[in-house]
Amino acid sequence: MKLIVICGATATGKSDIALQIALEIGAEIINADSMQLYRGMDIGTAKLAESERQSIPHHLLDVLSVSEDSTVAWYQEKARALVTEIHARGKNVVVVGGTGLYIKALLDDLNFPEKDPAVREKLEAQALEFGAQSLFERLQQLDPAAALAIDRANTRRVIRALEVIEITGKPFTANLPREDSTQYPDAIQFGLVMEREHLRNRIDQRVDLMWEKGFVAEVDELLNDGILDGVTAQRAIGYSSLIAMRAGTMSEDEAKEETKRATRQYARRQETWFSRDQRINWISPISDRFATIMQKINS
Repeated sequence: MKLIVICGATATGKSDIALQIALEIGAEIINADSMQLYRGMDIGTAKLAESERQSIPHHLLDVLSVSEDSTVAWYQEKARALVTEIHARGKNVVVVGGTGLYIKALLDDLNFPEKDPAVREKLEAQALEFGAQSLFERLQQLDPAAALAIDRANTRRVIRALEVIEITGKPFTANLPREDSTQYPDAIQFGLVMEREHLRNRIDQRVDLMWEKGFVAEVDELLNDGILDGVTAQRAIGYSSLIAMRAGTMSEDEAKEETKRATRQYARRQETWFSRDQRINWISPISDRFATIMQKINS
C-alpha cells in the first residue's frame, strides 16, 4: 500500500493535486493542515467543500470545535491510526497539508518531552509581564531554527518550545527526529513550489476571494461558537485579524492587508521548514506536475 505526502507552502495548490492523485491511485486523503481540523473554519483555511471532494474520503477534517486545542502528539496518534486502518482496507493514502511539524510527527519518531506545570506557569507569567515578543526573542537566541518554524504570534507554541528547552537542556529542534528514524520508509514526499512573485499574487487573490465568499460572516459565526474560549483557533491567520477588527483595534481594510502580509510570511516559513527535508521531491511547473508526480509514484 502506498503512502504519498503532498506538502509545501500555502496557496500552491496542494489540495487539488492531492485529490487528483487520490482519484488516480485509489486513495483516501488525510489532512495535515492544523487549522482544517476545526469545524466552521472553512473559508479562511481554503478547505475543500464536501461537494468538491469527488466522493474521496477525507480524514481529520472538522474533528475539533474551535474551543478545543490540538497538539502534535494528538495528531500523530490519530493520523498513524488512520494510515493503518486505510491500508488494512486495501486503500492507498495521500497525506496533504502545510503544517510541517504534523507531517514530521506522522512520518518520523518524534520525542514529546513531558510537560512541567511549574515551568509553563513561569513562562506564561513572563509573557504577561514582559510581553510575548520578549519570549520569542529569547527563543531566537536559544534555538534559531525553532524560531524560524514557529509563528511569533503563536505564544502557546513559543512557550512550549521554551518549556522543552528548559526541561531537556537541549534546543527544541534537538527533540525533532532524524530523517533515518521514519516509521514509513516507503513513503514518497512531494513538495509543491512556485516562483516567489507568482505565489505572492496567488496569496493576494486567495485572500480577496475569501472576503468575497463571506469570510467576515464566517468569523462572526465562530465568535458565537466560542472561538475565543480556545487558544489555537483564534490565532489562525486571517481569523486573528478579523477578531481584532471586531474588537475595534483595526479596520476591515487593515484586517485584509494584515491577512495577506501574514500569509506571505507564513509561506516563507513553510518553505524554510520543508527545504530541510532531503526526502522531498520538489515539483515546480504547474502545467505538468500531476504527470511528473505520477511518473515518480509509478517508477
